[in-house]
Amino acid sequence: MTQVTEHGGGVWSLRVPIPDNPLGHTLVHVLDTDRGPVLVDTGWDDPASWSELRDGLGALGIGVGEVHGVVITHHHPDHHGLSGRVREESGAWIAMHAADTAVVRRTRASDPGSWLDYLAHKLAAAGAPEEHLAPLRAARSGGRTRTLPGLGAALPDREIVPGELLDLAGRRLRAVWTPGHTPGHVCLHLEERHPANLPGHGRLFSGDHLLPGISPHVGLYEDPDEETVTDPLGDYLDSLERIGRLGVAEVLPAHQHAFPDAARRVRELLDHHEDRLAGLLALLSTPLTPWQLAERMEWNRPWDRIPYGSRTIAVSEAEAHIRRLVKLGRAEAVTGTEPVAYVAV
Repeated sequence: MTQVTEHGGGVWSLRVPIPDNPLGHTLVHVLDTDRGPVLVDTGWDDPASWSELRDGLGALGIGVGEVHGVVITHHHPDHHGLSGRVREESGAWIAMHAADTAVVRRTRASDPGSWLDYLAHKLAAAGAPEEHLAPLRAARSGGRTRTLPGLGAALPDREIVPGELLDLAGRRLRAVWTPGHTPGHVCLHLEERHPANLPGHGRLFSGDHLLPGISPHVGLYEDPDEETVTDPLGDYLDSLERIGRLGVAEVLPAHQHAFPDAARRVRELLDHHEDRLAGLLALLSTPLTPWQLAERMEWNRPWDRIPYGSRTIAVSEAEAHIRRLVKLGRAEAVTGTEPVAYVAV
């Protein structure tokens, strides 16, 4: 049976499962408005996930066809995956920040084989060994690309504009741009008195930006056509400070559980990343490629027990941290190395 949690003031959350993922589920939030229910995120595009979403809405007396709109915190498939199906069933609009809409549009238009080529090239440049690259090349040559998530994600039809109130009848929901986890990630500030009168200024739908017990993945923004050198970790840290200044009474994240005291959690995450950067500088006392750095970084399990796909994500996170250190002038590329190695300065 779908687990439904009432948060008061016309807000509920539904647990929508993520197949084969240790996170377990996405918390899809339902917001009552004067024009009908609006969803914040939708969950993974999977038959079991769809059944749970539909049943959860049904437990609230809501048919999928009654959904008025869908607000997406970011484009990842455990958040945006079912948006298209909800729109097909209901005619609901879908809103997303322009930077993530661009990712969706690019993904839909790209050839999956070309994406695998790009990924193999990026990983080779990061120092990945041949045994990690071989499955990508095999998938490319064998045409096994149709299972890549996000290839058919729905194109949003509304833009979430940072700082502006969304057009929700009877509610005050303001967009806060929080890039880092993705370039167009947004948090959504419900600027209404907390239903239990908790101290603070409203509630925050935080997506993956602010979670009670997890530091979200911050890797490179993947864009094969983009020449700008981005700094996702710097974006994330700046965004954290922006959220910490809101003074919200309660955070309603997309994973785990609701929690108070956003400012405390922000401080914990800022301290975590400062400690991590210091630890990586110590590792970079000798030149390392991003892959070698990822092998030596502290994860939630030893490197030899990290699954294949998660290693790719880990290397992207290592690269994002290196980018930050380079931008701060605390590390630099070693001239003449290929793949490129980095060292502390």
